[in-house]
Parts: sequence; structure tokens; C-alpha cells
Amino acid sequence: MSIGILGKKLGMSQLFDNDGNAVPVTLIEAGPCRVTQLKSKPLDGYQAIQIGYGVSKDKHLSKPEKGHLLKSGETLLKHLKEYRVEEISSYEVGKEITVSNFEVGQKVDISGKSMGRGFSGYQKRHGFSRGPMSHGSKNHRAPGSTGAGTTPGRIYPGKRMAGRYGGKKITTKGLLVVKIDDQKNLLVVKGSVPGKPGSIVNIRPNNVVGNKVGAKS
Repeated sequence: MSIGILGKKLGMSQLFDNDGNAVPVTLIEAGPCRVTQLKSKPLDGYQAIQIGYGVSKDKHLSKPEKGHLLKSGETLLKHLKEYRVEEISSYEVGKEITVSNFEVGQKVDISGKSMGRGFSGYQKRHGFSRGPMSHGSKNHRAPGSTGAGTTPGRIYPGKRMAGRYGGKKITTKGLLVVKIDDQKNLLVVKGSVPGKPGSIVNIRPNNVVGNKVGAKS
């Protein structure tokens, strides 16, 4: 049984295939992670494996949080993640999760926080078409009508308008693992991954569903 792993996006590069074609890839420092808790139905109401990643400073954690983390090892961890599973017997608290759990040619789903682009207009945020750029037009990048002027006389929630763009959780599915480096905890996947370099990402096998987040940052 394979669960996911947490990692840090390092950036993008390229590899060359056997035909000499350049393949865009993303480099991820995945793990090592540590199993911090096993949740069972009798105690927690569901079965899940909780893992931790990254090193946290002592001052950033409360006493209960430190007590929880020290049950699985000496290092205080920064990010926690839960994966719901049907069976937890093959894992134990303190076990290390590494990139060796994955293999070249495997497909994975990767979730992360997309890059924040600040306050953006209609064209950039939603892909609206712009108005005419000449002949006295005053509607270059304006939104046009946003609704009736009388009833209901207001903007409905969810209306596509200008506003803060990006900075949300994004999941890219079916990315192909093209290279694994066990010595450097390196996972190389084909294509782009959500987030900017240095951001935390969640990598899980393409066939695993129903995981649940439990993050501490």
C-alpha cells in the first residue's frame, strides 16, 4: 500500500528523451517524511496515516504540539498531512517515508498553493475579451454590464469580476515521474507543478483518493 509524501518544489528544468526532444520537468525535494500518528476507527472515527515534513523551531510550537511530535522522533516537524487508508497495519509511528515509495513511469497527483498574482483585472483573471482599441472606444478592458440596474439591483455572489488572483490550492493530476534520486530525495516529474520555488507540495499516487488535510505551518 502506497500513500503520498510531502515535498518542496525546487524549480523547473528540462531533460532530453531518446529522440533528442526537450522535455520540461519539475524538480521536487520529496521527503523524507515521518509517520507521526496512526488514526483508527475505534479512537478517531476513521482510519488515516499522518506524516510530518520539514523542521520546525521550538518556539513556533505549543507544548501539546511538541508532545505529539516527540512521540514519533526527536525532530520537531513543521508540516503535517493525513492520508485516509483502509488498512494501517503496514505502518508504524516513527517510520520514514521516502521517494523510494515511488517509481519511474508512475503517475502522480500533485497539490500546492498557486502563485499569488495580486489584484488582477478581468482579462488576466478570467480571460475576458477586451473591447475595441480605436475609433473612440472607451471600453478597452472594462467588464461591460454586470447585471440589471433595478431588480435585483445588486451583484450576485460569485460574479466574475476583478480581484485577487492566485494563492489558492491547485491540484495537477496524472503527472509522469521521469526520474528519482534516492540519495538527494529528488523526484522529477514531467510538466509543471503548482506553486513557486520553495513552496510545499503534496504528492500522492494517481490512484489514491479521499485523503484529508491536517496541516500545521
